Amino acid sequence: MTAFPVTRLRRLRRTDALRSLVRETRLDLDRVVAPLFACPGEGVVDPAAGLPGLAQRSLDELVREAGELHGLGIRAVLLFGIPEEKDEEGSGAWDDDGVVQRALRALRAEVPGLTLITDVCLCEYTSHGHCGVLREGEVANDETLELLARAAVSHVEAGADVVAPSDMMDGRIGAIRAVLPETPIVSYAAKYASAFYGPFRDVAESAPAFGDRRGYQLDPANVREALRECALDVDEGADVLMIKPALPYLDVIRAARERFDCPLWAYSVSGEYAMVKAAAAAGHLDERAAALEWLTAITRAGAEVIVTYWAKELAAWI
Repeated sequence: MTAFPVTRLRRLRRTDALRSLVRETRLDLDRVVAPLFACPGEGVVDPAAGLPGLAQRSLDELVREAGELHGLGIRAVLLFGIPEEKDEEGSGAWDDDGVVQRALRALRAEVPGLTLITDVCLCEYTSHGHCGVLREGEVANDETLELLARAAVSHVEAGADVVAPSDMMDGRIGAIRAVLPETPIVSYAAKYASAFYGPFRDVAESAPAFGDRRGYQLDPANVREALRECALDVDEGADVLMIKPALPYLDVIRAARERFDCPLWAYSVSGEYAMVKAAAAAGHLDERAAALEWLTAITRAGAEVIVTYWAKELAAWI
């Protein structure tokens, strides 16, 4: 590089048009996934506390919301379910008439062309709120695998295009791949035991009744362990790796992007969204500018797809 004054990097920053021409990282609606929360009932839109614009929705309202998202250019949604009843095993997760299964059938019929991804976990369906079967107060990893596989099969039979196991049990990708050889699997490969999940657990009604999930989710201090998790999931048959949360773990996203050739996603979680919303409501920052910067940073780190609660707003912004 020739030194100043010949080299003046500001020359390409003078106008918005110039800045756009040389922009290295771009947000793209084709690479955005919107989370949706299905609940029982009819005509239900139950707003999520601390998450403006988000809500539990009954099937009729869910179809309406998904249709609006699709019309705005959002091409994929990630479905979570809030069942009418919960039990020790989380059997609602694989019930053929479960809330997610009914939502899948309705969305497949009413919003053709929308890619339907389902979260595969038991925490929303278990009475204790943990992600697997409990034995003597501990999650029984190997017993849980069969149940996760049953849930994944049930989702696919109901119309899911993609399944996304988020439970963090060892061996769950292999268990699901064994029964679904043709279905794409998005693995929450590096899911951290994060403080940023709080608002989500309220809307999904999935907070553990006791203890925490540090025994199976990743320690926030570890990067090498996250890469080992990613490698194991790729070996077991995962098609896509996902890092969750996103912004506090940009280094993990970057490390995974440099190590693995498969598609890499990131989940910008509820706590990230809620912080910006609260700060904007208090007048401390501009939400649009902050959110776009936030999501651009996640993309710049190496994520090719972002699961984000800003999906609908992003469609208007870009």
